[in-house]
Amino acid sequence: MEHNAYIPRLAKIIQIKEEVSGARPIKTFRTQFLNKNDFAFHCGQCTMLSVFGKGESMISISSPPLIKDYLQFSILKMGRVTSALHEMEVGDKIGIRGPYGNGFPIEDWKGKNLIFIGGGIGLAPIWSVLQTALGKKQEYGELKLIYGARTSKDLVFKEELKELKKKMIVHLSIDVEEPEWEEFIGFVPQNVTDKKPSPKNAITITCGPPIMIKFVIQALKDLEFEDAQIYTTVENKMKCGIGKCGRCNIGMHYVCKDGPVYSWAELKKLPQEY
Repeated sequence: MEHNAYIPRLAKIIQIKEEVSGARPIKTFRTQFLNKNDFAFHCGQCTMLSVFGKGESMISISSPPLIKDYLQFSILKMGRVTSALHEMEVGDKIGIRGPYGNGFPIEDWKGKNLIFIGGGIGLAPIWSVLQTALGKKQEYGELKLIYGARTSKDLVFKEELKELKKKMIVHLSIDVEEPEWEEFIGFVPQNVTDKKPSPKNAITITCGPPIMIKFVIQALKDLEFEDAQIYTTVENKMKCGIGKCGRCNIGMHYVCKDGPVYSWAELKKLPQEY
């Protein structure tokens, strides 16, 4: 019998890692399905995570499709559901619906240089495509990450970033000066302008706060990137995940179905409602 799209699959939490503490805490959860794992997804797609008795929330998958043993989600504590997730422990059960959305067209980018640009928790939605490209590094050109946060304590994947520097170019930044910080000080769009990535044979993938994305795109345009070379994700509030409730629409587009991944060439044609 065909699986009911509204019924989540049961999964258990197998690992929890605290990424950021303080007023805006972030935790990374690894989960495994209780039954047979036939879950397939594309980089950039999302799932609806259920905390039974609390509700469900749309969360990006941060692990790459190359990994079959678990699904990973990095979650900022914001509302009722994400707060409930932050209270959960290893072994607890959650529900997973999906995957939803269109994903990044990474197969079309073979042979191109890939520039990943993230801010804060915005690194999580592009971590999947970054790790996929890194796992197939021979199929792509130069890989580069430009990533920043408010402070060094607000950077996610700190240990992973140290290892990543051994494999590809990584430029980090923080918004304000700190003792012993030796990398760029300033906002992510300023770091993009400072590092001057070349638009030649390149694709950029960016995600972060909307204001950051706005100025990153402006910085890339100043560096002569074409609209079709710039990709981002739209994180409108999604309720049903299957284009029925109308909570996430931009004009006639439903982000849960037509997005969340758009090139700037596509996104700039839509009503500026986001």
